[in-house]
Amino acid sequence: MTPLKLTQLSNLRHFGLKTEQLSTAGKHLFYFLLIGVIAGLGSIVFHYLCQLGLYFFMGQMAGYNPPAPGGEAPLFHAAGVPFRRWMLFLLPAIGGIISGWLVYTFAPEAEGHGTDAAIDAYHNKGGFVRGRVPIIKTIASAITLSSGGSGGREGPIAQIGAGFGSFMATRLKLSDRERRVMLAAGVGAGIGSIFRAPLAGALFAAEVLYREPEFESEVLIPAGISSVVAYCVFCLVFGWGSLFETQDFVFQNPAELIPYTVLAFVVVGGSILYVKSFYGVQDFAHRLAIPNHFKPAIGGLCTGAIGLFLPQTLSFGYGFAQLALDNKLPTMFLVGLAFGKIFTTSFSIGSGGSGGVFGPSVVIGGAFGGIVGRIFHHLAPGIVTQPGAFVVVGMAGFFAAASNAPIATIMFVSEMTNSYHLLLPSLLVCSLAFLASRRWTIYVKQVPSKIDSNAHRGDFFVDVLGAIRVRELLPLIRKATTIPEDMTFSSFKKLFSSTEEQYFPVVDRDNKLTGIFSINDIRNVLFDEAIEDLVVMKDIAKRDIIVTTPSEDLNEVLRKFTIRNIQRLPVVKDEDQRALLGMLDRREVIQYYNQRVNELKSRQQRAVVESDREVNLLKNVSVREAMNRKIKTIPSDMPFRDVRNLFAVSKFRSFPVVESKGNRLVGMLSFSDFAKFPTGKPRENRTAKDLATLDVVTVSEDDSLFVALGRINQGDYAILPVVSKDDPRELVGVISRRDIARAYDNIIIRRGTVEGT
Repeated sequence: MTPLKLTQLSNLRHFGLKTEQLSTAGKHLFYFLLIGVIAGLGSIVFHYLCQLGLYFFMGQMAGYNPPAPGGEAPLFHAAGVPFRRWMLFLLPAIGGIISGWLVYTFAPEAEGHGTDAAIDAYHNKGGFVRGRVPIIKTIASAITLSSGGSGGREGPIAQIGAGFGSFMATRLKLSDRERRVMLAAGVGAGIGSIFRAPLAGALFAAEVLYREPEFESEVLIPAGISSVVAYCVFCLVFGWGSLFETQDFVFQNPAELIPYTVLAFVVVGGSILYVKSFYGVQDFAHRLAIPNHFKPAIGGLCTGAIGLFLPQTLSFGYGFAQLALDNKLPTMFLVGLAFGKIFTTSFSIGSGGSGGVFGPSVVIGGAFGGIVGRIFHHLAPGIVTQPGAFVVVGMAGFFAAASNAPIATIMFVSEMTNSYHLLLPSLLVCSLAFLASRRWTIYVKQVPSKIDSNAHRGDFFVDVLGAIRVRELLPLIRKATTIPEDMTFSSFKKLFSSTEEQYFPVVDRDNKLTGIFSINDIRNVLFDEAIEDLVVMKDIAKRDIIVTTPSEDLNEVLRKFTIRNIQRLPVVKDEDQRALLGMLDRREVIQYYNQRVNELKSRQQRAVVESDREVNLLKNVSVREAMNRKIKTIPSDMPFRDVRNLFAVSKFRSFPVVESKGNRLVGMLSFSDFAKFPTGKPRENRTAKDLATLDVVTVSEDDSLFVALGRINQGDYAILPVVSKDDPRELVGVISRRDIARAYDNIIIRRGTVEGT
């Protein structure tokens, strides 16, 4: 082929690659736009249902019409019904029993606040959400919140967006990584639209996944696209603008940072009470020995008891946050609003009701901010001139403390209140609140960082292995017993009977590596005594040696281990790959990896340190999924001669020994057991049971592959019998390093390749 044709072919291939990339990008862009449209429509439906429920329950039945935020007018006119305070005691219980029946009958995972469920799906379920969950969550939350239950709108709408993103990815048969990204995009779109804060919605979806100050970078752009589209769809129906209307608050006096610092610690205390109260109620509800359907009704009764005296703590409460921004609420009213809202939210949602926890946080934080602002305005009116500014910053600080998502929260409150001039005090208060409250979070499904997320286990595994060089393991490398090329096989047999090694490097007269063999390679010669003195070890050794060097990383080393399912690799010098340094054992690599992971975790000072088994990627894969069910067994009464013939012709070097009738495990017979059997005794009367190791190490079919690998390495076994979980002597399969290596290849290497494209 001419150079011109080669160039043209190269250009065509390059063009085809770029076209394919553009096509893929276009498809994903379409997916994110569609998620935004559906999330926006979901926000419209949910908002309308909530407004309709408020009109029916609170307006028509109780005659109570709470104020609305400045940027969100009621969809229905106030009902001309006299105020019936006693109905406020009953309505949350009525809503609780209806929503409890819906949730626990059709989608139990829709209980509580939906954001946690989306976080859990991202980290632990490959982004999968059942299709019915968003529908049930929408209806149940609308009933809970509009009947007086205290909660927010972000949980339900997060599950609507997340559910559709997950559903689309599942139907399109996309990878787990793509499904997770689309789920997070749906979360950002739903929250960004219903709170009229598209930028914050995207940031929130990327930040709320972790307790540490870390973002899921691959989520930001998709969530941003979906959030903008959802926001536009929602505002086309309900009007443009921010949720709250505020004055043009301006920070212009550095002395105000002192009362803002006080505010930071006030909201930290409030957020800790909020988290403890919420999960205290939830734990009590879980222990309560009654059907789950009735628990939200009991929580509703407790909510109604508070609402009977503090009606402002029921339902959303955004209108009272608006009045606090306008400095129209007295200090004691704000105290009752803050603490009452903490407990009504705990009872309404913690008992199993359906709703979010961000909305109440805005009201509670705003109330605490109003309290601090009014107090300091009274004490130092020349410094604190606008108490309403503290309401804005209090909103941000409280949720930053409760959620461990300070950056997204700052943008949330800025967009919701249209108060961008308060970014500096908001940053101070949110940062202090985040640092002081890192032990607590309202989102218990958050994980500390990417290292702790199942979504990134493969990435982290490969990254850590790639950062470690073999030279770091040189002190752990085993001194090898080298075999001269001209050693006869009869001489080697004497050496073999006194060693436990499985691999033997072969060297020339200059002690340079020329080959290697294992005990598998000598089985044919072992049974032919006539040629023992004629065969030299050079003839047995394999010349195509797989070696490693001190400069190689452990990721490449582990790949080499899996090529031929070998347990040890020769380590040679970088500058002379015939100069043997020793043998590197596979288990040393795994142990060193686990040690490095622990060191990394210690440096990051985690509050919760997972065990090595939890760090290992294979911990979630059962032996049942990888074991070999086609078992070659030896009857316990098989004569010695038949055993010898079997080893002579078989490619296997270990066999389970079972009872003559049935599949009951008796022991394990390996090639080493047979080869080391005393030759001086009469053999014809010996059976397989006489030769076998009767104290067998086994693994259950329900154990993880990590457990199996640990036991294989511990005893350096060729195979491990797999027994039934119900009967430790019932043989159901065997598992070897090759089986585990195959599972490793399928689960880790291929997944890493797919996710890296």
